[in-house]
Amino acid sequence: MPTNVNPTVRRRRLGQELRRLREIKGMTAEEVAERLLVSQSKISRLENGRRSISQRDVRDLCGVYEVEDHRIVDSLMQMAKDSRQQGWWHAFGDIPYSVYIGLETDAESLRVYEPQIVPGLLQTRGYAEALINGALPEAPSSDIEKRVNVRARRQDRVNAPEHPLRLWAVIDESALRRLVGGKQVMLEQLEHLVEQSRLPHVTVQVLPFEMGAHPGINGQYAILEFPDAADSSVVYIEGVTSDLYLEKANDVQRYSVMYEHLRAQALNVEQTRHFIGEIAKSYTR
Repeated sequence: MPTNVNPTVRRRRLGQELRRLREIKGMTAEEVAERLLVSQSKISRLENGRRSISQRDVRDLCGVYEVEDHRIVDSLMQMAKDSRQQGWWHAFGDIPYSVYIGLETDAESLRVYEPQIVPGLLQTRGYAEALINGALPEAPSSDIEKRVNVRARRQDRVNAPEHPLRLWAVIDESALRRLVGGKQVMLEQLEHLVEQSRLPHVTVQVLPFEMGAHPGINGQYAILEFPDAADSSVVYIEGVTSDLYLEKANDVQRYSVMYEHLRAQALNVEQTRHFIGEIAKSYTR
């Protein structure tokens, strides 16, 4: 195990290993929960990496699974210890989508479809502030500022001089025409979008209204892929009160095929830049 893996990914890898040990033992999560006098949901959360795993949890589970190799137990215990460290995002306080940030921070590539807004990693500060203010009208200004700062910090992955995040964004035309923050904010946002699209590791495509129905009609989603083969790809679907993470191979494959259809139906890179430029002109009048 490398020493520079972030805590979210550590929890995920540890959960995968604990699930493997349970399956080798031929036990269900319910059976394990009964043995440890805990809820089945706790076992599920430990295995999917959504919950912090203590060294005591690891010790108890290894006992149930009758793991006799002390090197394996020690390795898992160390992973549990490392997984409880804090990532950079914890410095901003309670962030509702911290699990996603942890995955995004470690991802090698990200494919995202956005039907309503410009993707967060490509937003200007003015656009982000206006967008979050509109989405959270009752939130205090301090919370708005925190979210904007977190979004700006996330963008470091895209603009990193070495090993930047490979980003592919398919954006619906409605995101470009929705007036967020006023004409000047939108003009700056669209100009920034074109500028970012010229980076060698960033691809932006627009899906115009005239394409009609398409595979992404049901809403936003993102596919994260990681440099380590031990980390399976993840489909992320953002919700109002909770988020959905899909990791089963069949689910990831289905969303990947959907994304290929979206890319095929969208305007190509040059057409997209011209299309964005034409919309930007409407914000200069």
